[in-house]
Amino acid sequence: MNVHKLSSKNILVLAIFLSATVVFLLPGCNQAHYTGDGLKLNDLEYFEKPGLNVLVFSNQYTGFFFDEKTAGIELIHHGVRTATGGAVRLNTTPEQWDQIPMVVERKVDKEKNSIEVLLQYEKFNFNSRVTVAAQNGGISISVYLDAPLPKRLEGHTGFNLEFLPASYFEKTYIIDNRTGIFPLYPSGPMEVKPADTKIPQFAGHSTFDDRGRSEYIEPKPIAIGKILIMAPEDTERRIKIQSLTGELMLFDGRNLAQNGWYVVRSLIPAGKSGKVVEWFLTANTIPNWTRPPMIAHSQVGYHPNQKKVAVIEFDKNDSPLTTARLLKVTEDGKFVEKYKGEIKKWGKYLRYNYYTLDFTLVKESGLYVIEYGNIRTKAFQIAKDIYENAWHPTLDVFFPVQMDHMFVNEAYRVWHGAAHLDDALQAPVNHQHFDLYAQGPTTDTKYKPGEHIPGLNVGGWCDAGDYDIRTPTQFYVVSNLVQTWETFGLKRDETTIDQKKRYVDIHHPDGKPDLLQQIEHGALGLLAQHKAVGHAVNGIIVPNLSQYTHLGDALTMTDNLIYDPNMAEDESDGFRSGVFDDRWAFTNKSTPLNYGSIAALAAASRALRGYNDKLADECLAIAKNVWDEEQSRDPNLYQHGNTTRGRLKPAKFNAAVELLICTKEEKYSNAINELLPAIERGFNFFAALAVRAMPYMDEAYAKKMEALVKTYHERLGGIYENNPFGVRMRRGGWGGAGGAIGFGMTSYILYKAFPEIIDPEYVFAGLNFVYGCHPGSNISFVSGVGTHSKRVAYGNNRADYSFIAGGIVPGVMIIKPDFPENKEDWPFLWGENEYVISVGSTYIYLVNAVNDLLNGTN
Repeated sequence: MNVHKLSSKNILVLAIFLSATVVFLLPGCNQAHYTGDGLKLNDLEYFEKPGLNVLVFSNQYTGFFFDEKTAGIELIHHGVRTATGGAVRLNTTPEQWDQIPMVVERKVDKEKNSIEVLLQYEKFNFNSRVTVAAQNGGISISVYLDAPLPKRLEGHTGFNLEFLPASYFEKTYIIDNRTGIFPLYPSGPMEVKPADTKIPQFAGHSTFDDRGRSEYIEPKPIAIGKILIMAPEDTERRIKIQSLTGELMLFDGRNLAQNGWYVVRSLIPAGKSGKVVEWFLTANTIPNWTRPPMIAHSQVGYHPNQKKVAVIEFDKNDSPLTTARLLKVTEDGKFVEKYKGEIKKWGKYLRYNYYTLDFTLVKESGLYVIEYGNIRTKAFQIAKDIYENAWHPTLDVFFPVQMDHMFVNEAYRVWHGAAHLDDALQAPVNHQHFDLYAQGPTTDTKYKPGEHIPGLNVGGWCDAGDYDIRTPTQFYVVSNLVQTWETFGLKRDETTIDQKKRYVDIHHPDGKPDLLQQIEHGALGLLAQHKAVGHAVNGIIVPNLSQYTHLGDALTMTDNLIYDPNMAEDESDGFRSGVFDDRWAFTNKSTPLNYGSIAALAAASRALRGYNDKLADECLAIAKNVWDEEQSRDPNLYQHGNTTRGRLKPAKFNAAVELLICTKEEKYSNAINELLPAIERGFNFFAALAVRAMPYMDEAYAKKMEALVKTYHERLGGIYENNPFGVRMRRGGWGGAGGAIGFGMTSYILYKAFPEIIDPEYVFAGLNFVYGCHPGSNISFVSGVGTHSKRVAYGNNRADYSFIAGGIVPGVMIIKPDFPENKEDWPFLWGENEYVISVGSTYIYLVNAVNDLLNGTN
């Protein structure tokens, strides 16, 4: 170890470090180890001790979206996932679309308390083995090569472990006795390298907009040394890493991409095999640490007459008290006990134990908190009008902000300009896009690849945190908004929307129902596709990763001028330019897409009748014509791209129901009857739509629906046995808020048709889940709704660590095998925090459904 002269600052930081509750040791040290048991492999095959879990490829890189920051060696430190991405990587600070290692083999050896993984980069014919073993109060990480690095990978390949910047903001580090502060804003050194030395990203794509330059950029280390101590002053975040082979380098990946992490890295030396990297990592743990209890409840509150159950989440090593209290908050700030009850054990779910507190008996309106031990929740309401306004931010703010092809203003703020007015170019044939779009062997249009398709620069919403128009999402949203209009007749007007001027002004009434104006906007986008190319298209999206990763005003994604290949790149006439930046339209003709699109257009025609009759007529005419056209088509045709035959029957059924409601014509009811076998087989999926068709079908159909709903209800009985929250919990790379809302919406539709069969509590459970009654935290997943709601989310605002009011995030993501997570300090994990318009549309419906059940509004 190098010894350096210590400054007064060095001495102060080192003194803080040495005063910690745990002493960090290297293998073979004779000093006493920390107090407490060491890391042990548990039955779920990760290392565990109170305050620390080490996951070793419990979550793997899949290639689906490449590096999602949820794979490799990961640390869960005092209940927070602070590190991920531990693996052999080919980049200093990997971006999402950089090459990823695939797991060939994973061996768990409980006797040796170790896990070994064999990693492969098939493209480079390069394998490595990473062994993680718990020993001497920490973990040893070793990288082995059976053969030296391929020449192409020399100087590029190393072992990385990535640390969440938000967990180390405003904290310090010590490296070989030199001190530093983790940068709050990326400001580290960068270097420019020749393009031919860069390890290519997948499929020839590039996130670096080189503008014709033959170079790329890469972060340089902000610190180098043998021993790195992270956050020595913080007992919950202190980590010590020693390299027993080469040097440790600390990088700030945010210099390259805002969603980058702090990276600790050791290069793998060229020309060597065997053990090429060895680290020893220790993480401070607070003796006998247990995660504080979390009281899951609705942050919005409760109606006096609804069931009110809080779910209390406990560390498995905790010993719960027996009671909890409900306190009313008085005008003078006092807390008056209104209920004290026993908490009842539910059992274990994921890694936690759960108890429930039922305070349904409390019906008095007012402000309340739940108190368990010395923990109190934020205040929430009990009131009859609790749900009347909860949907307003989603319609007033979120949907206007997502409107594409429009200038969107809010008071002094401009959310974005009128973007993508240069839409769109015909996508190239035989092309697989990086965001799951695909163009087949033909265009199925009269346009050649790269040719401008006029008429597509109207309507539609930006799909999510990115800026594409994904047609299946568009028609799903239109259909949901129409159902909301027809069921609840919401006439709220708080937004000016002028299609001719392409202008939107939030908080500015214009005398027109906002819900109808949003339906109109979606219908215009769908109709434009049929008018432009004769059928629905898969979607419209930028062609390059350098555009796709755009953070900021959507207006600046393109120059808004139609691309003209006959112009030089720096040439423009004010309408066209030589800049090849226009979005692509993926146009393969697809029967499922056509059916889905005309279902929404048929539904929109009903809502728009009396508001925009011309548009209503166009929507219904297109819907009827496309239906007739599809009946004469071989169903094996037009299934290119990423649309599949598996979507054919659901899409056809959707179109038949909407057209039947519009026209009452027998041919549509006949089509529904022909699809009955498929409806029965997949009733969980078809249930709401099938029941909506009942008033327009015969008695035999109604009896069939009743029998199917009874069977469906019987299957719901196990929901509360699976988890204590009363909804189906999603596992995988996307949170379950959308599923919970959809489940609540379906339950409402079935309950209204069969109140003697369906329990209305299923409707309430979906909304309670979103408002805070879920695992991991009690935050409301609807930004701006509830006392404690999402304030850091993944929208077009994500680089600003901010939120869009009314946006709904996916919510709890289950990091396999058992860790529920939703980060409030890091917006870039899209599987937890990305707003999507589809969930916004179902949320508006569900809030009004709950309000109807409690207040009889419908």
